[in-house]
Amino acid sequence: MVSTPHPTDVISTNVIPANAGTHNPLATLRGFASLKNKTGTGFTLIELLVVLAIVALLLTLAVPRFFPSIDSAKDTILRDNLRNTRAVIDQFYADTGRYPESLDQLVEKKYLRALPVDPVADSNATWILVPPDDATKGGVYTIRSGAPGNDRTGKPYAEW
Repeated sequence: MVSTPHPTDVISTNVIPANAGTHNPLATLRGFASLKNKTGTGFTLIELLVVLAIVALLLTLAVPRFFPSIDSAKDTILRDNLRNTRAVIDQFYADTGRYPESLDQLVEKKYLRALPVDPVADSNATWILVPPDDATKGGVYTIRSGAPGNDRTGKPYAEW
């Protein structure tokens, strides 16, 4: 007589699939594709709003520091352009014994590659040319900025 096992007599059953020794990558890809379709793709509106709020917060911290640094850079470039051009005018005087008639003469004689740009006025035509006390010695003793307004300390650009 053959006895059949009773359901309470079986503790565990290990079922081994028929293709246990082989790996089927196509079946794995199908599993991922079906999982992706079930979960959905993209971002939710809440996630997008959180990201936008974080970006807005970072911008409120960065923008107030950005614009004063641009003004500071323009002031520094203007100061350097004035100092270099004045040094070139002095060099021209030392070489020729007279001041140049215009800034264009400094470019023609190769003392300057090009006319310097006033970064505050954003032009190379706004320079204020100051003649020497003796008009027979030339036309440009020094230059000043023709930019309107004041620097960060309140000093007018025309007095630089």
